[in-house]
Amino acid sequence: MATIKSSDLDFQNIKNNLKVYFQQQDEFSDYNFEASGLSNILDVLAYNTHVNGLIANFGLNEAFLNSAQLRSSVISHAETLGYYPKSVTGAQANLNISITTSLSSPTTVTLPAYSTFTTSIDDVSYSFQTLNDYIGTLNPATGTYTFASNDGDANIKVVEGTLRTKNFIVGDVNDEQVYVIPDPLMDTSTIVVKVYDSPSAVSYNIYNNVTSVARVNSDSRIYIVRETPNGYFEMIFSDGNVLGTPPVSGNKITVEYLTTSGIAGNGGTVFSADDLFDIGGTDYPLNITTASNSAGGSDKESITSIKLNAPRAFAAQQRLVTAEDYKALILRNYSAVVDDVTAWGGNDNIPPQYGKVFVSLKFKTNIPEAIQQTTKDSIITRLSDNLAIMSIDTEFSDPTTTFLEIITTFNFDPDLSGNTLQSVEAEVQSTVTNYVSTNLNTFDGTFRRSNVLSLVDDISPAILNTRMDVKIQQRFIPTLGLLSDFTINFPVVLADPDDEFYRVTSTRFTFGGRSCILRNQLNSNKLQIFSTAGTVVLDNAGTYNTTNGTVNIRGVTFDAYEGASIKISVTPANQSTIRPLRNYILDIDGALSIAQGVVDYQNTEVTL
Repeated sequence: MATIKSSDLDFQNIKNNLKVYFQQQDEFSDYNFEASGLSNILDVLAYNTHVNGLIANFGLNEAFLNSAQLRSSVISHAETLGYYPKSVTGAQANLNISITTSLSSPTTVTLPAYSTFTTSIDDVSYSFQTLNDYIGTLNPATGTYTFASNDGDANIKVVEGTLRTKNFIVGDVNDEQVYVIPDPLMDTSTIVVKVYDSPSAVSYNIYNNVTSVARVNSDSRIYIVRETPNGYFEMIFSDGNVLGTPPVSGNKITVEYLTTSGIAGNGGTVFSADDLFDIGGTDYPLNITTASNSAGGSDKESITSIKLNAPRAFAAQQRLVTAEDYKALILRNYSAVVDDVTAWGGNDNIPPQYGKVFVSLKFKTNIPEAIQQTTKDSIITRLSDNLAIMSIDTEFSDPTTTFLEIITTFNFDPDLSGNTLQSVEAEVQSTVTNYVSTNLNTFDGTFRRSNVLSLVDDISPAILNTRMDVKIQQRFIPTLGLLSDFTINFPVVLADPDDEFYRVTSTRFTFGGRSCILRNQLNSNKLQIFSTAGTVVLDNAGTYNTTNGTVNIRGVTFDAYEGASIKISVTPANQSTIRPLRNYILDIDGALSIAQGVVDYQNTEVTL
């Protein structure tokens, strides 16, 4: 007896199973199902079973975070883990603002929150706003008011977006309270929630986002903001049992926020104030210089990012104990400007520094130095000081990029392809570069040569076999004309000396008036300086250590060098797998990575 699999997703298989089933019945044992009326009925039955199978499959997939495809399903699963995905984020810029007057009073003036500024990006105007009040202090000697934050920082932060306000009246306690803001472009990091005792009240209480507080008690005023299935946002307040004090019947809730253009607001360079500034009834223009261009604008957190970060955040449980906790909470709170994070204990550092945890941040492209420093300061004050273990200090270590030099050679049979050797070489090199940009460029990104070779072999059947030689490279900038020592660290074990191949080489530089390179002596870990003519200029310029992965240059004076830095290239002990440690990130040096094909007419018949 044939079995009809209702979960089978292939239409033709379902129909064939139905045919076999009917052929085993006495009524249809000799029936020809092809081009018959019953065949049309089988098509309908198979189609219905096919659709039901797809629906069941999709529905089951949506029940789990890892397999869910719909954004609404992924968000719902993330919320069960206590993770609320990031909204659209407005770009930020830092401005220096002053006013030049002939006044001697007042001694201070205030630039209010939501003061607006305009910049143009690709011929499109964008509005930026302050989120806080800033105090301008008078310099009597010049008559100039210079604005600064409460901590004295002269950089005034402005955020791209347009101010929006949404009001709610709290209903009866028995009513089901729903506070939905129908704006999919809301930047949730700019939300200010004010709760008034009545619609006519002037004074109010500020409510804080639950993700920004370290402790919650019965007197806390907390809200949660979550993305709804249609892309809008819902405000959730305490029900009286958790999240502290809730708004009560008759209260007015006012939600102020910015609706933003996200990534489109990045790259603003010149800003102008939308209004003149009034002092004592006289309007004055604002003097504005840009301390850092606008950056950090981003779209809503992607489904892939949510799937990655939600389990991490759940494991962290709002505390900083393990290295994974630091990764999870920093990405949760600062993913608008931070692309990736890694952390390690002081005991794993080289050299060890106990009582510390080291954090390395990979910022998004074009994030200004000022915003990077502000982010680091905020991590210390908001996270480490409140959630970390006492006596454990947080120290930041900038990422170190290690470049790959990948030489790909392959045999190519033109008879098996309509493409030229040159076009295939370009495609091979593009495949290697794309692999690095897709799989590396992050902390813990591991280069696996076999994976890249598989991608290259799949490009064309005309590629018969492939070989790949891999070196790793660090760069340094010496002080010209100064006798110096340098230690260049590599994140892997280096290859032992060889009697045929040089394990350490460098780009060209000028030493003693001659164009030279640095390389190790064959069959030795001693470093020598060679002229480009091939003669030894300096016999002992240092050593390289295979186990520690260090190149130690000693007592060398560099007079000049080619390019922006001197590149030191080494051969790793294991070219098949390159796994960087701690704050190292792998990238590719496109200038020193090439693909070379060798014509191989393997299928050419030879007549004797």
